[in-house]
Amino acid sequence: MLGTHDLGLFIASGLLLNMTPGPDSLLIMARSATQGFRAGSAAALGIGAGTCVHVLAAALGLSALLSASAAAFTVVKLLGAAYLVYLGIGLLFKRRAAKTTQESDASPEGLPPSAPPAMPLRKIFAQGFLTNVLNPKVGLFFLAFVPQFIAADAPSKAAAFLFLGAVFNVNGMLWCHLLAWSSAVAGARARGRGWARTVGGWLNRGIGALFLAFGVRLAMAEMG
Repeated sequence: MLGTHDLGLFIASGLLLNMTPGPDSLLIMARSATQGFRAGSAAALGIGAGTCVHVLAAALGLSALLSASAAAFTVVKLLGAAYLVYLGIGLLFKRRAAKTTQESDASPEGLPPSAPPAMPLRKIFAQGFLTNVLNPKVGLFFLAFVPQFIAADAPSKAAAFLFLGAVFNVNGMLWCHLLAWSSAVAGARARGRGWARTVGGWLNRGIGALFLAFGVRLAMAEMG
């Protein structure tokens, strides 16, 4: 189809790769567990938009230029690492800031403080987009993985690349939304049992620490 081959193997491989834990999955889990399915879906759609950018860039050869230029790769890599570290620090210290805000908002009569405001969906979408698009390894992955399933005699290799990239992204969105739903269900159960504050605090800390680790790992990554 469109100059591709082994489409079933490509779909199966893509699903397994999408299931591999990474910054994108962690962001979806964090937003779904604390704000529900819509927040997780917004993060997933932002990640999907970032994937579209990588697929288009790879199809047009921009990822090849990124791979060939050590300076360009380093700039994008450091921007992505800095953003992951920024997200990690934000999650690590979110619980402390929320607790301070709740204590300041508590009424003199000792009434329960109001819950911290939810993050707007558009901001969550932007977080997902930036987390994905600022990772140059994603673009290089498409450049290395997708051409293996394009026939040598394909009438248009760019069209075949875009087709396979779209298939990969659709599969990724299915997995990401399943992850968002399951995380939202787990978060709702925790809130129903009164565990929301404790579980949410530890979840933010744990995922924040993992974001920091991913940021450091990306900063130290080499071209390849």
